[in-house]
Amino acid sequence: MIASPHLLAAGAVPALNGQGWRQVGELGLALVLSALIGLEREIRQKNAGLRTHTLVGVGSALFVLVSKYGFTDVLVTGRIILDPSRVAAQIVSGIGFLGAGLIFVRRDSVRGLTTAAGIWVTAAVGAAAGAGLPVLAAETTAAYLIVVAAAFPWMTRHLPRSATAVSALRICYLDGRGVLRRLLEAATTRGFTVDGIATDMLGHGDPDGGDWDRQQRVEVLLRVHGRTPVNELAAVLSEIDDVESVAVNDANAIDD
Repeated sequence: MIASPHLLAAGAVPALNGQGWRQVGELGLALVLSALIGLEREIRQKNAGLRTHTLVGVGSALFVLVSKYGFTDVLVTGRIILDPSRVAAQIVSGIGFLGAGLIFVRRDSVRGLTTAAGIWVTAAVGAAAGAGLPVLAAETTAAYLIVVAAAFPWMTRHLPRSATAVSALRICYLDGRGVLRRLLEAATTRGFTVDGIATDMLGHGDPDGGDWDRQQRVEVLLRVHGRTPVNELAAVLSEIDDVESVAVNDANAIDD
């Protein structure tokens, strides 16, 4: 049995300096549990998948193990006292930098929040496994899978939609065809309220030639809200003549 670092007398060193089968098992548990979380992300084809989550979990577990057992050879009773919680505290704050790199803003949408939170939870799972808390590590992994992959997605899909949340539609169309008037008419007749309009002239198309290429194109940003799913409105707008593309940012969408 490995003695606690706080109970070691001067010159006493535990067997293999804290590198017994128990520590190997704790590191292995972190690998398995963090891989389960990463597998869920991999199946959903997220940027941070199986390898990233597994490495975060194993790395966090190793940091905790190093903090607990890595300095036992320098302990001197009454003179040198170690605090294993210090490294764990740095994991909590340090993992935020990795999570921040997964969050990105693209035009009017924010993506990666759930994946970043998953990285944070994976670090906690790895730290718990490394600290010798297998039940809490396993329970947290199960809770993550329930929240992200099982019951919670079903619940959120069946929640009432917000009628006041403003969604954005980015539409590209040919100029001079009266398209904007038809877009607004299609939106309002389907119960949507237009909160804002912004247009931008995009210039001409492919310079290779042809009548279509000489047409001026316009990109309009429509901010709308309503009780109908905005994706249904986007499908209708994409069918309007002279509309080239429709991109949608649904304010009621779930970032998974």
